[in-house]
Amino acid sequence: MKHWFLITGIFGFVTVAETLHAGDWPQILGPRRNGEASGEKLPDAWPAGGPPVVWRKELGEGYAGPAVSQNRVYLFHRDGNHEVLEAFAAADGQRLWSRSFEATYRGGVNTDKGPRCVPTVSGDRVVVFGAAGDLHCVAAANGDAIWSRELYADFKGDLGYFGAGSSPLVVDDLVVVNVGGKDAGVVAVALKDGRTVWKSTKEGASYSSPIVIQDGGTKKIVCVTRLSAILLAAKDGRQLGSLEFGRRGPTVNAATPLAINEQLFLTASYGIGAKLIRWEKDQPKVVWENDSSMSSQYSTSVHRGGNLYGIHGREDMDADLRCIEASTGKVRWSEADFGVAHLILAGERLLILKPNGTLILAEATPEKYRALSQSRIAPVITRALPALADGRLFVRTNVNATGELLAIDVR
Repeated sequence: MKHWFLITGIFGFVTVAETLHAGDWPQILGPRRNGEASGEKLPDAWPAGGPPVVWRKELGEGYAGPAVSQNRVYLFHRDGNHEVLEAFAAADGQRLWSRSFEATYRGGVNTDKGPRCVPTVSGDRVVVFGAAGDLHCVAAANGDAIWSRELYADFKGDLGYFGAGSSPLVVDDLVVVNVGGKDAGVVAVALKDGRTVWKSTKEGASYSSPIVIQDGGTKKIVCVTRLSAILLAAKDGRQLGSLEFGRRGPTVNAATPLAINEQLFLTASYGIGAKLIRWEKDQPKVVWENDSSMSSQYSTSVHRGGNLYGIHGREDMDADLRCIEASTGKVRWSEADFGVAHLILAGERLLILKPNGTLILAEATPEKYRALSQSRIAPVITRALPALADGRLFVRTNVNATGELLAIDVR
């Protein structure tokens, strides 16, 4: 077990739990919710046939990506009239346990009716958030139910275009969720028993997941909501500051805010654009903003050496893979018509997963785009966020109302 604290400038990244097993990917975007896999070693190239699939398991509906903790993979999906959380052995895919919950979501703009949120693992508990806004907590060891809350029903949350899609955040003994309810935009419940601890703001829900930062010893939550970026005191939900970020109409905020030293990077498409901000006495100050550098529809950029790597554009329009200078927004290089993708940073390497099943190994360099290897790991949709742990990339596929969980050796 080791401590995962990275203190840089004013802010420090705070993980879902202060102690993690090396190689864990216990929540959306990894240990620090920034898409970075610490300590992972990726090669200069893969074999001619591509990285091997170690094991695969059949699944139901949904776009919830996997989480990995203590050599277990947790996957949330829908099977018929139930949302199902399953635990698999990371080494061989053995199914360890399964827990089902009644599912009521009927689908929206996308007909898929499965959950969208990545499980959040904290210590001996796993928290999942269903597409209809139901929050569940189970025992990580055996899947025993601990508590459940119908958050959208309790606080009149809006299902929006795609159902509930903001992955829950665990901060100390609280589970924090962007519910978008009446006088309950963001809600915190007790990890122990699910009781409501605080509710804050009238902000609508987004598909972006909140993060927590440590500012001078105080933990604060950054949450991109439907139309804003807000800063909350983690302890009591008190709103400390806010910044307009979003547009009304058929738009979404989906990328997770990214902490870069003492600053925060926000990005969205639909004419919203990107902003680099810093909080000065809890008030946001814009360092730069534009709609021409890195406006991402839903994927979160990764940061290395003062540069951001990510997607500029949308899945239904032209999208470019780019590297930009984080401090200015200056485009260092751009790979036109690349398409949308999810990126994971591991040392000097990038793992780039496209939704058409293409996986790319590339260099994380501001000089130019350098792809080292490319492989079609699946002939179907791979839109869900992947997870990287102990040399294995865990990828979820979708085929109508079914799919698979793949464990791919990328060492």
